[in-house]
Amino acid sequence: MNPKTTANDRLADSQEQVWPDLSGQVAIVTGAGQGIGRASALALAQCGAKVLVNSRLAPGQEPQDGRAARVVAEIIAAGGQALSNTADAADPLAARQMVEQALHSWGRIDMVHANAALGQHNTFAASSLADLRAIMDVGFGATLALFHAVWPLMKAHGGGRLLATTSSAGRFGGAGLSAYAASKGAVEALMRSLAIEGRRQRIVCNALSPYAHTQMTGAHLSAEWAQALPAQALGPVIVWLLSPDCPLQGEVVVAGGRRLARGGVSETASIERQAAESLPEAWSRLCKLTGRAQPDATQAFVAFMQGDPS
Repeated sequence: MNPKTTANDRLADSQEQVWPDLSGQVAIVTGAGQGIGRASALALAQCGAKVLVNSRLAPGQEPQDGRAARVVAEIIAAGGQALSNTADAADPLAARQMVEQALHSWGRIDMVHANAALGQHNTFAASSLADLRAIMDVGFGATLALFHAVWPLMKAHGGGRLLATTSSAGRFGGAGLSAYAASKGAVEALMRSLAIEGRRQRIVCNALSPYAHTQMTGAHLSAEWAQALPAQALGPVIVWLLSPDCPLQGEVVVAGGRRLARGGVSETASIERQAAESLPEAWSRLCKLTGRAQPDATQAFVAFMQGDPS
């Protein structure tokens, strides 16, 4: 399948990429009406997957006029298979609806890309509590609900692949991004925990932390960076992370254009404060140590109790 391409699509397609064969596989992609979600849906369909394209409707909009319908039309016109879903991902019933629609139509679900998110446009003080909760409901709640809805199915069928879109804001924070950052930090913690739980069930969980020119980021990127970071360039990374051949589990893959990085959390070894040492002095010693990752919370506790081996 060769989806109709924009200039950004052609830039992404020019990258050397061995595309996996996902024929017969079924994927759900949320927030797939534009930007990163659209890139995900098109790339998965290009590899032969059947894709349930989720994107909520604008107020007063008919389903046939929505963004999901347009993406589905692109895929079908190019010979692929896709269905439109216009549920609001923040609706507690939306996840079950998506799962049931995919199962009714195609009988299985192999991959889920939870990409739906709501941007933040005000500082913490200038935002209402309702606005902050809405951001959390979409950015984290929708991912939680969708993964929870599909988990028993994947467990019963012997495995599956889950991918969550996260953000550097979830690891580093940012002014005016309190709820958005909190939602993405929660997504990463959820992904790491599910990756540990999923090993026995062969459910693979990873996160994509993208840098891309989208509606959410467009106002913050220079023209040069916007050109270097087309959303469609993320397609090969998304396909790889959802491919059965991908060996990663519990990882945060940072990607933008042709660049990749490994995201994560770290903690220094602990030190024992000397009797005459002040807390500022002890902290100064800590700041000279290099942080290191731990496989889970239990090992982090063990490392803390063992302290600095030097």
